[in-house]
Amino acid sequence: MWPAVLLVTLPLAAALLMLLWPRRARVLHFAVAVGLLPLAVSFLLQVTVSGEQQWFLGNWGPLLAIRWQADGLTTLLLLVSVTLHLLVSAYVGSIQRRNPLPAAFWPLSNLLLASLQALWLSRDLFNLYVCLELLGMVAVALVTLSGDKALRPALDYLLYSLFASLCYLLGVALIYAGYGVLDIPMLAGQLEANWLNAVALTLMTLGLMLKAACWPLHLWLPAAHASAPAPVSALLSALVVKGPLFILYLLWTTLAPAAFLPAAAYLLASAALGAMLFGGIAAIRTPYSKSLVAYSTVAQLGYATLALAFILRFNLPEFVAAMWLFVLSHALAKAACFLAIGELQHTLGARQVEQLKGASQTMPLAMFAFAVAGGSLIGLPPSGGFLAKWALLLGLWQSQQFFWLLALVVATLLSAAYVFRVVVLAFDRAAPTAPDFSPQRLPQYLALLPALLVWVMAVFSLPLLTLLKQEL
Repeated sequence: MWPAVLLVTLPLAAALLMLLWPRRARVLHFAVAVGLLPLAVSFLLQVTVSGEQQWFLGNWGPLLAIRWQADGLTTLLLLVSVTLHLLVSAYVGSIQRRNPLPAAFWPLSNLLLASLQALWLSRDLFNLYVCLELLGMVAVALVTLSGDKALRPALDYLLYSLFASLCYLLGVALIYAGYGVLDIPMLAGQLEANWLNAVALTLMTLGLMLKAACWPLHLWLPAAHASAPAPVSALLSALVVKGPLFILYLLWTTLAPAAFLPAAAYLLASAALGAMLFGGIAAIRTPYSKSLVAYSTVAQLGYATLALAFILRFNLPEFVAAMWLFVLSHALAKAACFLAIGELQHTLGARQVEQLKGASQTMPLAMFAFAVAGGSLIGLPPSGGFLAKWALLLGLWQSQQFFWLLALVVATLLSAAYVFRVVVLAFDRAAPTAPDFSPQRLPQYLALLPALLVWVMAVFSLPLLTLLKQEL
């Protein structure tokens, strides 16, 4: 139990201490971030060897206590969250002299991590609401660190997030009114296919899809992610939008009555198709580099949503593996993309895609980081994105879903189009630079690291696939 508790309480305590001693915030932040990584690794190994673990916090009975549960998927998500938190923090530290973020970044990023870690572990509908609400509030605060230009996108994000939270909470209240319990394992198999549960699940799904920016409820995401500082955009895209997706998975694979699954699968598959097609087209059309990466998030989330739809419809382990491989690989790739684009934008002033012309000669490391991460978004072998698409293709082939195979091919071509749109420009002839032009190398290496990690996933493909298939 203690590793799980420490993974949540250490960043939370660090955030509170930073408010008391702001001058020590940076040192305290890195001490906690470095300490959490071996803790998350050891917890993953412990759960892999010993199997699923669960606890009732405070030693209360099941009806009163908050249940925490750790399985292979949970510990993987905990490890990825801690890893990206450390990498993004190191990037922020490396640019502090050149482009310092406000001091509020340090406690806010720790609050973000603490709420996300608690969300991965929670198996109580109301406690998940609390984690989700804290996650949303901290994310909005982080967006505002860009200054006045980010206030309108942050306000839109806040309003959408509050409406989504209200929808989710109303659904939770309806379930509690009907069953008097909010513990997910205790509710499993208990919900009946009646109108009350239909309304409750619809409200909760609407709120979660809005928070996860699932198409067509994604309108807040491009502006919020594009206007935030690059490190914040990396955290939002890589981690924050995955939290609601995780709850959506728990909701429909554990609680929902079987009679509701076909309709839910149709809804999710339709949203996934819209995300993959319209998100990809928007990424191709936008003139701004950060907006391109933001719209790519909408498109890439469509793959995970499609996998979830077919989990509900066919119950094949390949779809479970595909969904979570998409989540893990997208988290690493998108963090690399935002950090690389942020570095290119700051050093070259490249707010627009056209201004990236010749970037492979002027800033080859940052451009290489974007290209490597983009290869995973496309699904080039042997990246993590390829593993996810291969698992999804296998599931679609086994279930004879040939229309969706074609849709996946079209969506992949769109992904290739917006990635190569940047890469082709970058290999054009560069404009002359000033004699004293010397971009920082450390931030570029830190942007490259998660891009390389997403390709290293191929080395661990067998244990990853085995672990994720066991989650169904």
